[in-house]
Amino acid sequence: MSAADVTSQVPAGRSVRVKVPATSANLGPGFDTLGLALALYDDLTVTVREEPGATVEVHGVGEGEVPTDESNLVVRSIAHTFAAVGVPLPGLDLVARNAIPHGRGLGSSGAAIVSGIVAAKGLLEGIAELDSTMLLALATELEGHPDNVAPALFGGLTIAWMSQTGPAHKKLIVHRGVSPLVFVPEHVMSTALARSLQPDSVPHEDAVFNVSRSALLVAALVQSPELLHAATEDKLHQNYRAQAMPETNRLITELRSAGFPAVVSGAGPSILVLCSDPAQRLAAAQLVADRAETPWQPLMLAVDFLGATVHRVEEDAA
Repeated sequence: MSAADVTSQVPAGRSVRVKVPATSANLGPGFDTLGLALALYDDLTVTVREEPGATVEVHGVGEGEVPTDESNLVVRSIAHTFAAVGVPLPGLDLVARNAIPHGRGLGSSGAAIVSGIVAAKGLLEGIAELDSTMLLALATELEGHPDNVAPALFGGLTIAWMSQTGPAHKKLIVHRGVSPLVFVPEHVMSTALARSLQPDSVPHEDAVFNVSRSALLVAALVQSPELLHAATEDKLHQNYRAQAMPETNRLITELRSAGFPAVVSGAGPSILVLCSDPAQRLAAAQLVADRAETPWQPLMLAVDFLGATVHRVEEDAA
């Protein structure tokens, strides 16, 4: 990150457009470590204006529900980034077109945070430069866990951890045979509630079990998709949260019993199935359609390999 002149101002009329993918964290055994970017996007346009303050126009998911003023999470993330580089926050007009479901374990909060930070990066071009390390640090400060924001920032499969110098990540390219399928229910799940169900300690044998499966999962996603069923076994968090998501737990049990690599997506209640080919994905969708007791929306998604993107919107095209 380059130091900014505190007298620098972002000119009125500067506008950027940001796209940020949905994410699925944990992926079964990789609790608070592994995350996957999915090709389902929130789209944001931010324009600097003369008047102070901020307005937010929301279309799609969250319309009529999320704040449309300075308390909006995207606006707060932009403000956090400007403060980090010592540049005064200008007045802002935001237009958000959201497709990532809220409260379903697909990274909507992380996407909002990343949207704001990456939008700020675009607005600050030529004034203050933010590198990938700084972006991840800022996002983690706001979100709390790097595994929830790393895949949204960088795309692909990410391994995230905390080092002595702050959050760090490694991005890996997923095998082209991996075909993600997400089942999204109508009901939501609180991440805070899901975390409150976690015990402070787990049996030693369960910890060893998850270490082995996490290592295997990286190999399965990158090189050997045929190992995904064994690689997605977990004893660290899903069983403890099952009581709060009974139908999620039941459907995952039925999917896994039928040979599908099904896991809770993030904190739930959505289900992620890491299929090894498109035909398996269709069969999994049919199983849930036949056995679900409440409506579940199947989303057949690709892996996103780019992560968050930002580009300048030409002023004369606005």
